[in-house]
Amino acid sequence: MSYEFIEGNEAVARAAMKAGCNFFAGYPITPASSIFQSMLDLIPSTGGMAIQAEDEIAAIGFCIGAAMAGRKVMTATSGPGISLYSENLGLATIGETPMVIINVQRQGPATGSATKGAEGDIQFTRWGTSGGLPVIALSPASVAEAYELTYHAFNLAERFRVPVTLLSNKEVGLTRERVDLDAIKLPPRRERIKVAEDEAFVPHGFQSSADVPVMADIGGEHIVRYTTSTHDQVAKLTTNPEIIGDMLAHYNNKIINHVDEITRVKEDFETGAQTLFISYGVTSRSVAAAVETVRRKGRKISSLVIQTLWPVPEKVILEAMQGIKKVIVPEMNLGQYLLEIQRLVPANVELVGINKMNTTLISPRQIIEEGGLL
Repeated sequence: MSYEFIEGNEAVARAAMKAGCNFFAGYPITPASSIFQSMLDLIPSTGGMAIQAEDEIAAIGFCIGAAMAGRKVMTATSGPGISLYSENLGLATIGETPMVIINVQRQGPATGSATKGAEGDIQFTRWGTSGGLPVIALSPASVAEAYELTYHAFNLAERFRVPVTLLSNKEVGLTRERVDLDAIKLPPRRERIKVAEDEAFVPHGFQSSADVPVMADIGGEHIVRYTTSTHDQVAKLTTNPEIIGDMLAHYNNKIINHVDEITRVKEDFETGAQTLFISYGVTSRSVAAAVETVRRKGRKISSLVIQTLWPVPEKVILEAMQGIKKVIVPEMNLGQYLLEIQRLVPANVELVGINKMNTTLISPRQIIEEGGLL
């Protein structure tokens, strides 16, 4: 074993290198800046490149260009930077551009509290670009999970040709923990599937709408068209409603039809339990402590920790609610993921949201008291 005492942001950078990241662009912003510093330290030794852009808009633009030229790319920011990323995230979506975005969340809105944590960007991540297309977003609760899920984010970005967001936060990113990164089991690294040099290339080619097109590097042997406007499979602009509808169905179905493959959760179920916690991110650690306390008192209780926030793992959530009478959803916001659970919970099940948005963590005691588990 080889234990280290590192923070979540450093673990993110280390995972990016493990996943084959060879391009990083960012702009310093608390509490994400140590990811930038770690990438500046790590990436040059592998022949990669780390750039400080003039602002966040340029940073994500650099990443789009590098990704389409064949690089595995990552950027990292927080609150205001995510807002500035919005337009280019739409470009990356319509251009089917694989990239990883790290959002180390802090208290908002606007510049908010730069040195304080929160998890208030959950719905913004889902709906923060025009068009309303589905996204992939993962949520770690610890340094080890920041490492593991960042690695998975790269694999998912390459698998589905999409931007993938890691929704970390200040508490995960800037907290140091003892961790053995080498002991974390990871799947094989997914490499980009590219068209052969002697094959015809269609930039957005698919047979079934859920197919993921192969890629070609801009500047290589093939002509690669890339546009921010509605286009057909060869990336030529179009106003044809049927073609536009087919392309939008493709962007949607290549994610929605593979929800089971994308879904990552942690289950701690107890037979006979009638109360279920559903949590994510750093708050799931307080939930784990609350579950332990309640069980010591002889009460049965179950817990579902969601690591894939988007797309919503509806099938898993519905299965977890079988036989449940009360569902408790604690969040470091005013109830953003509760809205997704509300759509799924049966009419005879009580739904309780426990919310806190004052920059401090939700404690196990608060969860137990407000959840009616005393």
